[in-house]
Amino acid sequence: MKNGKRPTKRESQLIEVHKLNPRNWLIFKNLHDELHLIHRETGTRRVISK
Repeated sequence: MKNGKRPTKRESQLIEVHKLNPRNWLIFKNLHDELHLIHRETGTRRVISK
């Protein structure tokens, strides 16, 4: 699996809109209509729409 990257400011704001803490989530896939996130500690995955 590809390593996750820290979210940019715009991505962090999008993560906050979905009631998640951007400090706990990494971006491992950034598509034009959705973001694929992975949790820093637990490794759970989540997909949010843009």
